Amino acid sequence: MHYNTDMRIISRTIKTPIGNMLAATTPQGVCLFEFMDVEERLKKQLSRLERVFSATVNSGKHAYLDQLETEMAEYFSGNRKQFTVSLDFRGTDFQKRSWLALQQIPYGETRSYQQQACAINHPKAARAVANANHHNKLSVLIPCHRVIAKDGSLAGYGGEVWRKQFLLELEQGCNSEC
Repeated sequence: MHYNTDMRIISRTIKTPIGNMLAATTPQGVCLFEFMDVEERLKKQLSRLERVFSATVNSGKHAYLDQLETEMAEYFSGNRKQFTVSLDFRGTDFQKRSWLALQQIPYGETRSYQQQACAINHPKAARAVANANHHNKLSVLIPCHRVIAKDGSLAGYGGEVWRKQFLLELEQGCNSEC
């Protein structure tokens, strides 16, 4: 594979209350935010990232990573409901529409996969929406944790269901008694 020597992807580990996450950025914005202990998923996401951007990921410093770390600390302390850090996400047109629709789900609310399919004008594409969510490389930032099954169950989450529950409870203002 030929890598673009001009494209640089810089990464750093960011500690969160639900585990260490690997953050990576291009000059355009954050392109990866993934749980590090879900090793097989992280490995696949890094491979996809390097393929899509034709670049390698290297550890380093970047202003977007500093901003992300600050915004994550604010989010987990309950002082941030929206992220403003620039994002650089790439995928198919369908995936991008799905990810943009995820960003429209208000903080503290949930939607079903079916509702998300309707939101992008593909009412019969709930499974495809779920698949697009699965390929989201920006956990928490593109809030696929806000999508639940039609019956109200938490369903799958690439970062593991216990994290999805934690994030939803955090956003709904629950304390440890929820």
